[in-house]
Amino acid sequence: MKPIELDTIDLKLLDLLQRDASLSNQALAEAVHTSPPTCLRRIKNLQDAGLIERQIAILNPQAVAQVLGHGLTAIVEITLDRQNTEALNAFEQRAIADDAVQQCYRVSPGPDFVLVVFAGDMPSYLALSQRLFTQDANVRNVKVFFSVKRAKFGAYMALANAGS
Repeated sequence: MKPIELDTIDLKLLDLLQRDASLSNQALAEAVHTSPPTCLRRIKNLQDAGLIERQIAILNPQAVAQVLGHGLTAIVEITLDRQNTEALNAFEQRAIADDAVQQCYRVSPGPDFVLVVFAGDMPSYLALSQRLFTQDANVRNVKVFFSVKRAKFGAYMALANAGS
């Protein structure tokens, strides 16, 4: 990742891409009042600088539920017995390697980690809990909150001076 200085066009591109990464280069260029080649070059620079990590599709849980059935979303607090760097890194690596873990945060104070996990059903959640929590002798405490409704979901970061 190389350092980059952001101007108002870069900030506007980041803002637009966060809202809808499927916008065409032509539409983005028009929105920020640049040529398509300039727009493409700027987006490439933002990617090379590490400001754009990746682009993903966000699935609609209600639509997926109609096809696959409702799953379980859980927010899980984990406290470890030992909090040395090696122990924290070991648990973190196991957690982020598991596809059921959607988000992993190392937090302080309080628990050591907060995970957001998705499981297809309760037996799937049980298997996850055995993989990540029960089989790890360093896991001291697990507190789980099952979501009953998702009121908001997003990854948008408000950028100062992004303009409209």
